[in-house]
Amino acid sequence: MKKLFSYAGLILLLSTLPFSGLAQTEAAAPATLDSGNTAWILAATMLVMLMTIPGLAFFYGGMVRRKNVLSVMMQCVVLTAIITIEWIVYGYTAVFGKGFEGSWIGEIVGGFDKLFLYGINKDALTSGNIPEVLFALFQCKFAVITPALIVGAFAERMKFSGFLLFSILWSILVYNPLAHWVWGGGWMQRMGALDFAGGTVVHINAGISALVIAIMLGRRQGYGTSSILPHNVPFVVLGTALLWLGWFGFNAGSGLSADGLAANAFLVTHLATSVAATTWMILEWIVNGKPTVIGICTGAVAGLVAITPAAGSSDAMGALFIGLISTLVCFMSVAYIKPKFGYDDALDAFGVHGVGGFVGAILTGVFATKLITPDGAQGALYGDWHQLGVQVIVNFAALVFSGVMTFILFKIVDKTVGMRVTKRIEEEGLDVYEHGESAYN
Repeated sequence: MKKLFSYAGLILLLSTLPFSGLAQTEAAAPATLDSGNTAWILAATMLVMLMTIPGLAFFYGGMVRRKNVLSVMMQCVVLTAIITIEWIVYGYTAVFGKGFEGSWIGEIVGGFDKLFLYGINKDALTSGNIPEVLFALFQCKFAVITPALIVGAFAERMKFSGFLLFSILWSILVYNPLAHWVWGGGWMQRMGALDFAGGTVVHINAGISALVIAIMLGRRQGYGTSSILPHNVPFVVLGTALLWLGWFGFNAGSGLSADGLAANAFLVTHLATSVAATTWMILEWIVNGKPTVIGICTGAVAGLVAITPAAGSSDAMGALFIGLISTLVCFMSVAYIKPKFGYDDALDAFGVHGVGGFVGAILTGVFATKLITPDGAQGALYGDWHQLGVQVIVNFAALVFSGVMTFILFKIVDKTVGMRVTKRIEEEGLDVYEHGESAYN
């Protein structure tokens, strides 16, 4: 009998070994690359790059006068190059580095542990089980387009040398810190701020900076006294179409997965943009008697901007109202507030991106729903007023930080290399005097 119990105990012990070994293996198994997510973010990265060049280049280029079209396009192209270098060398580690994690410094800056993408090999994975090098490149496109949006405020009157120096400093000292605060584990993210794809980091940041520069740089010659019209409206339409297309990568890619959240972000982005374009057209028709192509394109971009922070938390109903409300406010800003105060926001970078981004970020705290993110926050519409409070605090803080830092950097660059071209250059056009070329011969 004793032998029988001994054999039974031995069999029982042996029978547990394969299962316990399997459990240990499963627990210790490293994450494996998700090829579906990786393929989608590869495509999304290309779509986001499409937004800056050629999308924004054509959109802004068509809106300026023919003597300045190349200067605007040059600014978009050169930012794609120099900000990429800055991002790989320092920007990525400043935003997503972990060198100061766990300390109060980590609330402000990521660290220096990933300078030049140090330590990130081709097999390193991040959220969504995609390669970290791909995530770094995806985020690089956001860092590129943000200073490019500001170009719309100072178009046709800024020195190329001043523009370059300012853009590099602004990316290092304004974009990188704010991106870390919201996305990289900084204090805004810890507060619970919702910014799915850049309402705060990209649009409020660029928009308020655009307003500060427009005021400090001064108005273009002839602004308010003579007609300054877009020289190529078809360029504007082409740019709008490319921005609209690229924005699907911008928003639907920000979840880093090919899943239902990406599909919903795709849907609400398209819906909000359609509502915004239609709303702007109707408003312009009522106010001015004619719906214009420039107007409907501007409305579409306003809708794209406004839905960006809410793309990962709002449903179709939220997207509809965000598109409608934000467009009403942006239209008022462009059609009434800008003329009232007389600042020369040449291509409405503040009126569309700053105002639309702020309204969209606040409305995210209203329309966020657990229907889309079961484990996420709910908005005020569904009883969570705390989230709305967080959105207000965070976005006002971002507005103040960006505005003050832009003011300081403008002063520094203006005192060193100068910011505004001479009267003669402005009259003849930046294309010839700054770049030695002409768009049309």
